[in-house]
Amino acid sequence: METFRLLWSHPWGRRSLLAAAVIILIALFAPYIAPYDPLAIDVQHVLEPPTLKHPLGTDLLGRDLLSRMIYGTRVSLEVGLVAVGISLVVGTILGALAGYYGGLVDTVISRLIDIMLCFPSIFLILAVIAYLEPSILNIMIVIGLTSWMGVARLVRAEFLSLREREFVFSARLAGASDLRIIFYHLLPNALPPILVAATLGIGNAILIESALSFLGLGVQPPIPSWGNMLTEGKSCLEVAWWLSVFPGLAILFTVLTFNLLGETLQEITNPRKRRF
Repeated sequence: METFRLLWSHPWGRRSLLAAAVIILIALFAPYIAPYDPLAIDVQHVLEPPTLKHPLGTDLLGRDLLSRMIYGTRVSLEVGLVAVGISLVVGTILGALAGYYGGLVDTVISRLIDIMLCFPSIFLILAVIAYLEPSILNIMIVIGLTSWMGVARLVRAEFLSLREREFVFSARLAGASDLRIIFYHLLPNALPPILVAATLGIGNAILIESALSFLGLGVQPPIPSWGNMLTEGKSCLEVAWWLSVFPGLAILFTVLTFNLLGETLQEITNPRKRRF
């Protein structure tokens, strides 16, 4: 509650929180908000510019762009949240083990992190996706399993510092097991940087999913995704600008919202950076 209060009192934190809430509500209530069926084809209204009937225009098959973008919000958030969830679980477990035990365990996990960081993440994702069937589930798993390294490093650094605190020695003297110390004593104290990494990771995952869909390796039509809507619009950009502009603005706004939220969280959880 204290973190939420500080976040709400921060001017950019309040704005980013409200914007994130709007995005989440749009995704949750997409069937009730969308004015049309996002898959309904209407050949009589192909490439219709923005009008009162179709506020954002229609696409190459006469489908309402606003409805497709609203449903595309669901896809982007689903990919972002699940992918970040996977990366948090993997990164937190490995980082906690490395930071708590140190020695050989730390060396092995640290070298694994270094090896994973040697490969540019987007090329690693492209290589894996190329051999798998393009689907939302595969995209979420691949993004999650290729983006845990930053979380692992953060958790490792926190645990290396926290394990020397007096409350850890007291827990050991009381007979607490290693798992109890890690999950009940150390992990709650390492949550702030994990929350920051999670918030920033959502925007990054959405951006990667959009890039994959744009390249034809992500969410496949007719399922609406901001990335594949950009792909559909690039072939007729000169005559139907709205097909690319509106999905692009949606990606920009969403990624910027979660990045601002993450930056604000980082500021309020670090007293040395707090300026309010």
